[in-house]
Amino acid sequence: MTRAFRLLNVFALADDPFSGNPLAVIEDASGLDGATMLAIARQFNLSETTFVTPGGDTGGAGPTDATVRIFTPGYEMPFAGHPTLGTACVVGERLGKNHVVLRVPAGDIPVDGLSVPHSGDQTWTLTAKPATITEGAVARSDLASAVGLNADDLVDGGWWVDAGVDQFLTEVTSVQAVRRAAADPVAARRFILSPRGESMALVWAWTSPDTIEARFFFSQDAAMIEDPATGSAAANLGSLLAHRGFRGAVTVDQGAAVARPSRLHIEVTEAGRVRVGGLVREIGRGTLAL
Repeated sequence: MTRAFRLLNVFALADDPFSGNPLAVIEDASGLDGATMLAIARQFNLSETTFVTPGGDTGGAGPTDATVRIFTPGYEMPFAGHPTLGTACVVGERLGKNHVVLRVPAGDIPVDGLSVPHSGDQTWTLTAKPATITEGAVARSDLASAVGLNADDLVDGGWWVDAGVDQFLTEVTSVQAVRRAAADPVAARRFILSPRGESMALVWAWTSPDTIEARFFFSQDAAMIEDPATGSAAANLGSLLAHRGFRGAVTVDQGAAVARPSRLHIEVTEAGRVRVGGLVREIGRGTLAL
């Protein structure tokens, strides 16, 4: 049995072929069970691998173009941003469409594509689901220990935000603090553990009125791993900004600390809806022999 796959970089920079967050997409996962999908994700050993099956009228809000399951090397995700955008690029190409709706466990996500002139690349932008937002109320000393900073680096006690996956967002006072952050796995599991049993933290700071620098840490087994570019966190950050009254566009730079510079674009519409987009670049394709 063989399965075709694509390798893509999502939230890439136009002048760097190895920027952005890597993704593997299994183009047709029909007949694969969850255990096999997890084993394949471990084989690729990327932050996420997605598995596509046909969409259609399968219940929910309406017809979809594909059903997608998202796996890290350790577990399945209800939603993740860069896998959604990269998978939309693959599905859109196969269907000849620049607007697709993907069904992920967290719900239906509409995604729009736009070709980049004079290149084979595309930008894809998802519209996030409305988020739930809860004040973190973590003591600053405890939060500081979880993200490896000083208490006076923190703006507040952080926020839990869930626009598809629950994550902890903590604003810091400067970009220097963002760059000094070093998440501690023991303290993170003690102080910023989600109901799903995962620690996921975005540390961020404004660098101008419309730019942000961020780093994202997530638990994997007994360690905390840094992600190069995190679309779900961008959706959550946009939701938090919308909650605070922000409207407009902001660019997030992420990934430099792990040598994968990435750029994410957030738009908060006048109605408060959050859109997250970036450049998607295919870098390879092949076949799995299972």
